[in-house]
Amino acid sequence: MRVLTTLAVLLAGVLAMRSAFAAEPVRRIAIYVQPYYQSAQTPDVPPRVSVGRTYDDLLASMKKEDIIKARDMIETDPRAVTPMTMMVLAIRLYDMGLRDDAVFWFYAAKARYITLEDVIDVRISGLTAPGEAVKNFAVLAGPVINGYAFCDRIKQHAANIKAIEWAEQHPYVVLFMSQLTGKDGDRRANLKKSIDEQKAAAERERARFDDPKFAEEFAATRRKNEADVKFCWK
Repeated sequence: MRVLTTLAVLLAGVLAMRSAFAAEPVRRIAIYVQPYYQSAQTPDVPPRVSVGRTYDDLLASMKKEDIIKARDMIETDPRAVTPMTMMVLAIRLYDMGLRDDAVFWFYAAKARYITLEDVIDVRISGLTAPGEAVKNFAVLAGPVINGYAFCDRIKQHAANIKAIEWAEQHPYVVLFMSQLTGKDGDRRANLKKSIDEQKAAAERERARFDDPKFAEEFAATRRKNEADVKFCWK
């Protein structure tokens, strides 16, 4: 099963986050996805990160400049950066208040993983566990990141398209490893098809809001769950 779509994650997550208490701004993403990430129970304690020696210490840091350094390193050479690393980067950017960056890297991680699933047979290639981890990140962190992203639907759509284009411009090196079993067909052709399908899905998602009934139901769900208070704070 593919990583859940942005909108599906958002709607499911908003309902799941309902509380009997008054809504408060959500300023950090407190989740764990073993063995890659475990947030601390209190915001003054570093999380546990295990995505790779290059990034672990930086992404576990409580200093904003270290998270920015990790982001810049990934931007400089993203070829072999795993979707799990990018998911953790998105979480830590959100924790540091860099929420627009968090949205982009969350979507980029999702787009990169979808290309992997569309080009490589992840089951035969022994990549089922990382795939489940990415999906868990999407389900657990998605409600918070999408909760913020959909404060501005136009901006959200632009970030989603930009992330898919990033995945297109920076193809994951794993896609072309001969030791992994590819799906039927040419790998580059399958990559292009994956990117085209992701762009089309993003446009379909945007177009849903052209339906006044859907747009009002969506807005009503956010009002009911006090999403603006939780996620649209400045």
